Amino acid sequence: MLKPIVVMTQTQRYIDQRARIVHLPFVTTEPLPFDQAVLSLHYDWLVFTSKNAVTHFQPYLKRIDFKKLAVIGAKTKAYCEEQGLQVDFYPTDYSQEGFLNAFPTQKGQRILIPSSQHARPLLHETLRTRGCDVEKIDLYRPRTLIENVRQVQVLIEAGQVHALTFASASAVKAFFENDPPQNFNRYYAIGQQTARQIQDYGFSCSMADIQTLEAMVTKILEERVQ
Repeated sequence: MLKPIVVMTQTQRYIDQRARIVHLPFVTTEPLPFDQAVLSLHYDWLVFTSKNAVTHFQPYLKRIDFKKLAVIGAKTKAYCEEQGLQVDFYPTDYSQEGFLNAFPTQKGQRILIPSSQHARPLLHETLRTRGCDVEKIDLYRPRTLIENVRQVQVLIEAGQVHALTFASASAVKAFFENDPPQNFNRYYAIGQQTARQIQDYGFSCSMADIQTLEAMVTKILEERVQ
């Protein structure tokens, strides 16, 4: 059996010998201005929810005083460690829900969360209801790479895509809000929120048990032989 053609739409490149990976990111990010007075405060926790957040916040790291670092996602954790940052808390469930279920919240803690302007409010709102003093920075925003979206549409119409994968809700929006093909249904998602976003547009999708690109390719291969 020939290797399946898998289009991956996340920013990060990924190589897997089990499939023909076509890397066409649907979104890029651009930094946003914010009130830098928040950098002068002391924080009990600094929380990164994505690798993008780490990248965009790096210029400010030396200006921030924090005790501990928490992250969501294996890639986020690995990237922090590559940058010499010690990760003190890391949930095995790579979602805001998984983070909230395991995070050792204490009333009165001051927490800084620099993240996407379009990030779900669940994390910072829930921490506030638990009595934490949370500062949420809109650090960056996604921007659609429409030329890549159009290229994938052409590949699908030509029958050259066996699976289309999404790793974020913003990538889903970039695709489904720009005339998606109606005769294609082999969508794969990382994370419950990404999957729900696809379903909100009226399409079904598959999701791997583990929220990694490797597990998603495994899921694609399993469904292909069924």
